Amino acid sequence: MSQKIAYLDCHSGVSGDMLLGAFLDAGLSFEKLREDLRALPVEGYELTLTPYSDQGITGSRFEVVLSDQTQPTRGFTAIADLLANSQLSPWVQKTATAIFRTLGEAEAAVHGVSLEEIHFHEVGAVDSIVDIVGNVLAIETLGITQLYASPLPLTRGHLRMAHGLMPVPAPATLEILSAVKAPWVPTQLEGEFVTPTGAAILATLARFEMPAIAIERVGYGFGKKRVIWPNCLRVCLGETYGLSREVHQHSHEQAHGHHHH
Repeated sequence: MSQKIAYLDCHSGVSGDMLLGAFLDAGLSFEKLREDLRALPVEGYELTLTPYSDQGITGSRFEVVLSDQTQPTRGFTAIADLLANSQLSPWVQKTATAIFRTLGEAEAAVHGVSLEEIHFHEVGAVDSIVDIVGNVLAIETLGITQLYASPLPLTRGHLRMAHGLMPVPAPATLEILSAVKAPWVPTQLEGEFVTPTGAAILATLARFEMPAIAIERVGYGFGKKRVIWPNCLRVCLGETYGLSREVHQHSHEQAHGHHHH
């Protein structure tokens, strides 16, 4: 059986918005996503999806727009409870919780506190919850059994955060990705291109390798910044191809003690 897989080309990094934009551009129904997210007891946001074009490539720009600016800052426990008490499927609940745990543990390590003490200002805000749950829903809906990801662009510069100026990639982002030994390649870009949310989704769900894949659909999710090339994340959806199946078969035969003559 060949499996449905997705390869993420992160030449301009990854954020929750860009990844969801790419899944939507590759054919995920926006209406279904919106409907499925109603299972999450969170208010005060709207989703926008706009066709977007940058230097000759067209795709989609997805955004979570907060309609209510006074959002509660939630800790990990509150988010885990929120997910557990939602109408989301058990797999979506479990996977989204794991991504938040990855994110929370990294923030806790960086700030030298316990997971319980971390309040996600940048993260527990509604947009991050919607981004993370939305991407997990996308993976479930598209029937993807494995995510694969390219190396990530290692940038320089600084970023204004709640605590003041931070070097990029943000400390939490590096913490998350170093735990899974994610590969980075240097780039001329300056600024934040891999966000903590994007990092947590990949660290929890993706393998950093190139699969043998028969590509069926490609989606482009665009980021906000204008850079020297089209600032998009590409998702390639398809099936495992060729080699992986033969290798599987071959090891299967050896296990049963068959020999070819």
